[in-house]
Amino acid sequence: MKTVCACGYFVAVLAVLATARPCPAETKAQFQAAKELIAKGEFREATKLLRPEIDPSAPTTSPAAIMLEVLDRTRADFPHSEAEITKQLRESIPDVKETEIEKWRDAGALQSKQIDGEYRYFRNAAANLFRLSKEARERREKTPEEKKGFDLDRLIGELNAIAKTADTPAIYPVKHHVTYTLSLKEGNPRLKPGATVRAWLPFPQEYRIQQTDVKLLKSEPEGVVAPPKTPQRTIYFEQVVDDKGTPPKFVAEYEFTAYAYVPTLNLELVKPYDEESDEYSEFTAERAPHIVFTPEVKKLVKEIVGDETNPLKKAQLIFNWVSENIPWVSEMEYSTIPSLSKKGLAARCGDCGVQNTTFITLCRAAGVPARWQSGFGTKPDEQGMHDWAEIYVEPWGWLPADASYGKRKSDEPAVRDFFCGHMDPYRLIVNLDYGRELHPPKTSFRSEPIDFQRGEVEVDGHNLYFDEWEWDLKVKSTPPEDKKE
Repeated sequence: MKTVCACGYFVAVLAVLATARPCPAETKAQFQAAKELIAKGEFREATKLLRPEIDPSAPTTSPAAIMLEVLDRTRADFPHSEAEITKQLRESIPDVKETEIEKWRDAGALQSKQIDGEYRYFRNAAANLFRLSKEARERREKTPEEKKGFDLDRLIGELNAIAKTADTPAIYPVKHHVTYTLSLKEGNPRLKPGATVRAWLPFPQEYRIQQTDVKLLKSEPEGVVAPPKTPQRTIYFEQVVDDKGTPPKFVAEYEFTAYAYVPTLNLELVKPYDEESDEYSEFTAERAPHIVFTPEVKKLVKEIVGDETNPLKKAQLIFNWVSENIPWVSEMEYSTIPSLSKKGLAARCGDCGVQNTTFITLCRAAGVPARWQSGFGTKPDEQGMHDWAEIYVEPWGWLPADASYGKRKSDEPAVRDFFCGHMDPYRLIVNLDYGRELHPPKTSFRSEPIDFQRGEVEVDGHNLYFDEWEWDLKVKSTPPEDKKE
């Protein structure tokens, strides 16, 4: 496992800037010099080169402005000094030694980055250390009590039993009632009377028989829902700031029904692909920068699948490998990560988006069509942002897969392997793809250019980052047994 350091971290930064307008010729030398400084961790010097090339009154659209914004976001993601991270660790390991901290850091278990000559530590480095290091867990003086959450494996067992006699793979409908609120914070200098605030909030897809009966109940102010099948679906708002400069608030209330998707899979029934089809070509292809078949990826795929030719079995082997080798940790903001799959394979850890993009990349490299989905997990008392995937296998078509939920700790194969080909009903599908243009398009570089979950905001074309507003998701889920007759 490698240390998360600045060196090499921004080698692919131009890929992050792919949607930016081109640099004028006279700025290219400064831009290249700034890239080289960033690669060496010299953020301060890079900033000095970039700032004169930027019009601070203009929205963030140029390569130089986006690069500077990414630097600022990276600094925010790595706020802790050596002294601060030591203090945090001593709350759990009172006698932790500097040599131990250095060892964990150099092994990549204590996530850090060299910025301007000093180690800076990831905002959740201390918590992630105990997820990544068995030694650190054993050194911890007090182990936090695990909260008993939703019994997902019990539900999986129930779903498997229902599926045996069902005449459709879509079973166990759960009615969801969602209230999503996005509120701008007080004191923002851009919230001047007469300024135009634009906001995009997440809105559910109508997705085959898995997510249906989508209905907007109300919105404040009146919003515009993106058309069905928009890759990243939104409800869009515009509001002019009043004479008092009151921070706007946007609310969307909607409902939908989500079904568990539990087809009966059998390796012996798998059919060969039509490799000439557009669908096969699109979803087995690279899509730089996040899906790239590097030599490492090709070698790893060969090690994982060997001579296996059955597409479903190949996907299962890859699913198991990701589940066992890419553990979940709290992740950096995606806008600062040049390639999610490269990050997952280099660090050998990541959050749900990193895990599932790694899974998608390995599947495609193995000739198994795979693609992205995301939105929210909506399990009772465990709602939160979540990403997963789909794989295409004939004769069933697109099958859900969640390499983050991964292999379950169960002796029952149907429970253990459930999430490679099946899905629970506690989902809110917002996105059918990643990195797609919003509806209507956003002016500035997005707070989250890859995923779309928390929302996006801009004032007179200027992006407002996540620390300038708050979001709140309230979900009431009603499973079948709770519905009144």
